[in-house]
Amino acid sequence: MLKNKSYIGISFIILLFGIYAVPKIISRINNGEIVKGDRLDNINNHQTSEPKLMKIGPAPKFKLTDQNNKEITNADYKGKVYVLEFFFTSCPTICPKMNKNMILIQNKFFGNPNFGIASISIDPEHDTAAVLKEHAEILGATLSNWHFLTGDKTYIYDLANKGFNLYAGENSKVNGGFEHSGLFALIDKNGDIRCRRDEYGNPILYYDGLEKKGVRDIQQDIAILLRE
Repeated sequence: MLKNKSYIGISFIILLFGIYAVPKIISRINNGEIVKGDRLDNINNHQTSEPKLMKIGPAPKFKLTDQNNKEITNADYKGKVYVLEFFFTSCPTICPKMNKNMILIQNKFFGNPNFGIASISIDPEHDTAAVLKEHAEILGATLSNWHFLTGDKTYIYDLANKGFNLYAGENSKVNGGFEHSGLFALIDKNGDIRCRRDEYGNPILYYDGLEKKGVRDIQQDIAILLRE
């Protein structure tokens, strides 16, 4: 008998809770409030927010020759967002991966006249305009604003090491005979180097051209700069 009374009491409490709470829950669902807690809002805002890109300073000026034997300067990229790298066509190590990732970037923004790429050879004695043209065709570089650039070796090394501070050098002891950074520089429409911050709030300066995360980050940031 006592057990039956306990069940009746519990059932009565559940009934009272249902009468009180269910209408409120239904009302919150109808008003779209059921998922608007502070913690969920914070998570969603964090996931969808775009990075605020920093200005590092003006990109160095340059004047080089492209794969079509045309003189190209930084002024040809005025009004465009562009990615810049240093590479060489016979590179047996990191360049193939950089080339593959640059193609992904090209394809993402293909057809946008306000986007470009500058690929500067650190082996200009071998990488003539004709060699660069063949390399571009093999690679599938069809973007009209993608220039493969060559010129005087000393000039290019100064541009890399002193201008952009992206290391490039000769080393007969390494495979391929040259060493260089695997990083991509991002330049905005006004000719300024731009970048995002890392998780500690420090500017990353340049983007990793070898890893998927670096490619995703620079693609996202190119899109932001194209809207500016």
